[in-house]
Amino acid sequence: MVRLTADLIWKSPHFFNALKERELDLRGNKIAVIENLGATEDQFDTVDLTDNEIVKLENFPYLNRLGTLLMNNNRVTRINPIIGEYLPKLHTLILTNNRLVNLVEIDPLASLPRLQTLSLLDNNITKKPNYRLYVIHKLKKLRLLDFRKVKLKGKAAVYRTWVFPAFKGGHFCNF
Repeated sequence: MVRLTADLIWKSPHFFNALKERELDLRGNKIAVIENLGATEDQFDTVDLTDNEIVKLENFPYLNRLGTLLMNNNRVTRINPIIGEYLPKLHTLILTNNRLVNLVEIDPLASLPRLQTLSLLDNNITKKPNYRLYVIHKLKKLRLLDFRKVKLKGKAAVYRTWVFPAFKGGHFCNF
């Protein structure tokens, strides 16, 4: 297990990615805990923490610039309930192949005011009934979920399922 130190951060590759964003590559370091990201001095648009051993999505300093967080192939089971206070401009979060199990575990993501793209593929949560509808209901600004567009039809299904369960076949009834 490796600690995420300021030294590791500055020795890790950082570059302009294909989107011309400044990216910090912390892949495959066996990092278990997110810490010391303040050492980045908020100079990165993308942070790649893929292929580590992170269990909790927490301990972020205020990173106003960060727009994309790549967390593939970790062990994430919990998310800080106020993550949005620390990552106000995060628009893309990739949590593919982690250990999220229950639908309520993604509720803290609703605190991310600009979240538009989310991947939860290869998490047990995706096997829950109404998984997609639940996520769309909780994350109102989402445009892509698991690399599939969130369409108007999906949003209508959310309203039928959670907001107005008495809404059947295009008509309101039983109010």
